[in-house]
Order: sequence, then structure tokens, then C-alpha cells
Amino acid sequence: YFSLIPKGQIAVESIPRFKEKTSPAAYYNPPALDGSRPGTFYANTGDPAKNPKWTLKTTAYHEGIPGHHFQLALQGEMKGVPTFRNVLPFTAYAEGWALYAEQLAYEMGMEPDPLDNAGRLQAELFRAVRLVVDTGIHAKHWTREQAITYMRDHTGMPEGDVIAEIERYIVMPGQACAYKVGQLKILSLRERAKAKLGDKFDLKEFHKAVLSQGSMPLSVLDEQVSAYIEAKLEK
Repeated sequence: YFSLIPKGQIAVESIPRFKEKTSPAAYYNPPALDGSRPGTFYANTGDPAKNPKWTLKTTAYHEGIPGHHFQLALQGEMKGVPTFRNVLPFTAYAEGWALYAEQLAYEMGMEPDPLDNAGRLQAELFRAVRLVVDTGIHAKHWTREQAITYMRDHTGMPEGDVIAEIERYIVMPGQACAYKVGQLKILSLRERAKAKLGDKFDLKEFHKAVLSQGSMPLSVLDEQVSAYIEAKLEK
């Protein structure tokens, strides 16, 4: 599935005790640019209810391999580019890749237990609800309480977790929407490449085209994949 793999290693650690209560279920920090520290997948072990076992594989694929670790570690390892290219984030690209990685892991057969796939589908439901509340807050002028009620009623999440999510969306307009926009773009580019290349399509090469130049606006990613398709057709 991949020909381009980061050199940087990945470690798994618990979120430090002092910030467990205000942290999400998990997050990822990329490796140091000089290679002195690995990428780290932090899991919130303070409250086991935040990480039920049937959600863990999807979380791991999103934050670790083939999700954020592949994308961010490879970006940090790019040579001959200005430093900002190694570190600059574009949310739709980065989080879109992580959501794409969740689906890819399922396609790769890495969630054989039906409960694991239930965790993936629950995550999809969560992302769908985020599209509604983000738009509700910033385009429809929903109150904080309206957004909390909608997310609680449609995801079944504990109210404390819902409040933390809604307050994040309030101060970061569009950030939650960017996840799904990025995922859908990458999937559409994959379908375009398959349609145009036919038997010449190689999933490893497609992933290399998406990942090899680091984080970028989706319009630039479109150009990047289009160039890969044209180059492949000319061979």
C-alpha cells in the first residue's frame, strides 16, 4: 500500500496526568526535525470511558500509522525545501489524510472484528455531526446550548466530552468541517486517478503523490495528483 515510508519511529505514551481532563481521547506529535525524538501517539488513559476498546484501532490508524505519523513525519523529512514547508499545517490536508487513513485501514483488512468497524462507523457519525454543529454555530447562529444538545442527542457522547468539543468549534470556525472536506477530496482524487489510469493505476504511487510534498492547500494537492496522472499516462 505504500512505497514512501518515513524514517522516523513512532512511540506510544499516556497523556500526562496534569492535562488528562482537558485533553481529547488521543493526539499525535510529529518527530523532531533533527531526528532526536520520535513521533508520539498520546492516548488518554485517565478515563477509560474516553477510549473504549472497540474504538482504539480506528484511533490508532488516525493518529499513528498510516495516518498522522506517515503524513507529518514524511513532511518533516523533506529535504531542500524552506523550513516552513516542513512544519506548516493545512488542516483540510492533514486531517483529511487522517480520516482517509481510517477508511484505508478498513480497506486493508486491518479491522477484522465487526466491533472494530463499529468504532470506525461511530467515528464517521461523529464527523457528520460536527459538520452540522460547526455550520450551525457559525452560519446559522446557533447558541452554545443548541449545539451541545444536538451533538449529545445524535452521538450519545457524555455531556462533558460534548461541551469540550463544542467550545473548540466555537473558537475555531470551520476546523471541524475541514476534516471531512479533506477526506472527500483525497477519495475523489483517488477515483479520478483510477478512472484515468485504468490498469496503470497503482495505489502505492497514488499515496506517494499525495504524501511526498508535505502539507498543502487542497487546490495544490489537486494539481499535484493531476501532474502524477499526466506523467503516468505519458509513460
